[in-house]
Amino acid sequence: MKSTVFALLAFFSLSMGLFAQTSDPVLMIINGKPVLKSEFEYIYNKNNTNNSLDKKTLEEYVDLFINFKLKVEEAKSQGIDTTKSFINELSGYRSQLTKPYLTDSKVDDALLREAYDRSKEDVEVSHILIRVSQNATPADTLKAFADINKIWKRLQKEDFAKVAKEVSQDQSAEKNGGYIGWISPFRTVYPFETVAYNTPVGSFSKPFRTSFGYHIVKVNARRKSLGEVLVAHIMIFTTKGDEAKNKKAKETIDSLYQRVLAGDDFGTLAKKYSQDKGSSVKNGELPWFGAGRMVPEFEVAAFALKAKGDVSKPIQSAYGWHIIKLIDKKGLGTFNELKADLERKVKHDDRANLEQLSFLNKLKVEYNYRQVEPSVIEFYKLATNRKLSDSTFIADASKLDKPLFSFAGRNYSQADFAKYLKKNNNTDKVIPSEVINEKLNAFVNAELLAYEDTQLENKYEDFRYLMQEYHDGILLFEVSNKEVWDKASKDTEGLAKYFNEHRADYTWEKPHFKGHVILCKDKATFNAAKAIVKKAEVDSIDKYLRTRLNDSIQYVKVEKGLYVQGENKVVDNQIFKTKDLYVPSKDYPYYFVVGKLLKNKPEDYTDVRGLVTADYQEFLEKEWIKELRAKYPVKVDQNVLKTVKKN
Repeated sequence: MKSTVFALLAFFSLSMGLFAQTSDPVLMIINGKPVLKSEFEYIYNKNNTNNSLDKKTLEEYVDLFINFKLKVEEAKSQGIDTTKSFINELSGYRSQLTKPYLTDSKVDDALLREAYDRSKEDVEVSHILIRVSQNATPADTLKAFADINKIWKRLQKEDFAKVAKEVSQDQSAEKNGGYIGWISPFRTVYPFETVAYNTPVGSFSKPFRTSFGYHIVKVNARRKSLGEVLVAHIMIFTTKGDEAKNKKAKETIDSLYQRVLAGDDFGTLAKKYSQDKGSSVKNGELPWFGAGRMVPEFEVAAFALKAKGDVSKPIQSAYGWHIIKLIDKKGLGTFNELKADLERKVKHDDRANLEQLSFLNKLKVEYNYRQVEPSVIEFYKLATNRKLSDSTFIADASKLDKPLFSFAGRNYSQADFAKYLKKNNNTDKVIPSEVINEKLNAFVNAELLAYEDTQLENKYEDFRYLMQEYHDGILLFEVSNKEVWDKASKDTEGLAKYFNEHRADYTWEKPHFKGHVILCKDKATFNAAKAIVKKAEVDSIDKYLRTRLNDSIQYVKVEKGLYVQGENKVVDNQIFKTKDLYVPSKDYPYYFVVGKLLKNKPEDYTDVRGLVTADYQEFLEKEWIKELRAKYPVKVDQNVLKTVKKN
């Protein structure tokens, strides 16, 4: 019901009077409150586009709009807009609507396009890593930086793989010379990916830092994206250093391969013999994958398969032996086809930080953000050799009260930041300046976003419209439910009275049998049921039969309803005397009906409750509108109405 209300609000929501220009004339006054022409004009034209299925005349829209405004006015007079449930519901909608407005959509679009364009190519890379923690001391960071630069100088004259084996702190480099393999977007951290895609083939990058440490990347080759493959595999694990077990694994995989060639079902063999339990239960099937997602040996063999159903010879990876079957292949989809998946990946990637950082930097410029550096330095000193959670730090910080930063005419002091630190003192950083900067940035960002949230209605017309729509929609639903919908469904006296006054409106084309269908397990139950029915009140038949005849065994079944011919075979047989032979069930071979045949009119409103309720709701709605029109004065400026623009 509520979703219907919101859909209907396309006709008459969006109160924008407070934001209108002075040149925007007042179209109408409802209960002393002005409604500007722009508000009505926006809604009227929004719903009279060329694609609109339900076009309304200007006069009809005026009536609809006034009725809507009157109902919202009544909801406010009843205090519905101050209830906790209303405030919470509107807040929930708002939190969903604000998300697109609190990020840099241009950066978001650019990142999506960049990721898609990169997806067109795979890049084959090697790297050298000097590890350094993000929270390392300045001394450790400086040493790592010096080490990576020494390595970079060596690479001007020495072989990359040779140097990687000697100095790289990637634990696999000693064996593979720093070789990573083919990568595609989202397969590595974003800074690494960016450097890889921006380095020419045959060249290596300058040193750069990621969350793992300092890297130098060499690009060995590029190729057009291979797309993705869907494969199944049979796998037998091997164990490093266990020659006997590994020999047995090779014999097993060779035997299984011969069975595949002989025509045995691949999925059945995978389910029974594959030691990769995650895929064996799915007949060996793995998820779709592209470049860089599997170990190189497996990836090469999988992409080498050409036609659906092709099977590889046994291949060995670092984990064991595999036989691979190609199920399907697909190339890179269009940008629009992949956009939703790219958006999901960006939101869970380092890229998401770029969107937020860009947006916050724009807010700082827009709102003239200023930071008082000496006030920040005082916090650096307090944090030296102390944790933020230390009671001495908290006590000393609480004494500070100088200006710290400002934006949009709002001033924040050291005391404000101290209160924030008291509640948000967890950090992995150890350098005092980094600790304070991390928390100060978080505090500033939170305050900027909170302030921007309060400005959305002023800055974005579409957001203002949406919020007003939800605001008025909730009120409309609640007050309409109270005054019409819920009232109509519960007002049995009103329904009965309305039915009696409009009985002629409810006629049937076909006769209806109103009563009970009674099915009995045996002859004794049948006779007892007939005797009970003769003495029982009509409304008590169900209860009497079930309580007096049924115990642990259900001797009698009772169905109550309103039936036309063809809806119940017992009724057809007993009342409508159809020629179709009714064959009783073996469990309940005895049956009879009790009730009355209503030829063309219902007996009371319960026989047509759904129709009567709908009509009664419409009646209550009209009466309610009459009351509201009398309660709240409405004045329309006809001269202004004539100037409403029709698109």
